[in-house]
Amino acid sequence: MSETPIFSVPPERRRWLPVSDWSFIARFSLLNIGLLLYGAALAGMIRADVGLAPWDALHVGLSRIAPGLTVGMASIGIGFICLIAANLAFKMPVGIGSILNMILIGIYLDFIRAWIPVPMNLWVAWAMFLVSVLGVGIATGMYIASDFGAGPRDSLVLGLARRAGWHVRGWRTLCELIVLAAGWWLGARIGWGTLAFALTIGPAMALGMRLFGLER
Repeated sequence: MSETPIFSVPPERRRWLPVSDWSFIARFSLLNIGLLLYGAALAGMIRADVGLAPWDALHVGLSRIAPGLTVGMASIGIGFICLIAANLAFKMPVGIGSILNMILIGIYLDFIRAWIPVPMNLWVAWAMFLVSVLGVGIATGMYIASDFGAGPRDSLVLGLARRAGWHVRGWRTLCELIVLAAGWWLGARIGWGTLAFALTIGPAMALGMRLFGLER
């Protein structure tokens, strides 16, 4: 497996924090902190129970029908399938960040979710959900800026876009709709939080990437 990073960002697009100039240890630490934050944010969104993001809906749905399968384990399994498919079908490189993304987020999700209390009321649930969406955005900026490779689902979308020639945005939307429908069919909760995630994740990711020196 190659360790060539997917996200090779030109120097002129790195502004506030020149992460590319950090040492290997510093960038690797940034990657791992980002994955920890990502897992914690997903755990918070699931615990808020106001609606699930598309991939989380699939993971939760799978955990509902498979005895003994946790949401984090489902996340790892789906990530593995996406990573293998992207590499074999589209020759997408697999970096160390891709492997850690696949494994650690699921582990962190299960561990942290067990410690997050159920929200006292709907206002607290929504606050938890929105803070978690912001966490996902910042965590995304951290692991992309560390430049150790794309996550499994990102690799699949990028591979589809390269092979078929359709815009990444179109493939991403199609994949999200497919997994959301699958999660709903498997019994996952689809609510107003699902719509809120769709409307807020873009700005949250943009903020996260700007914080770590990426213009877009």
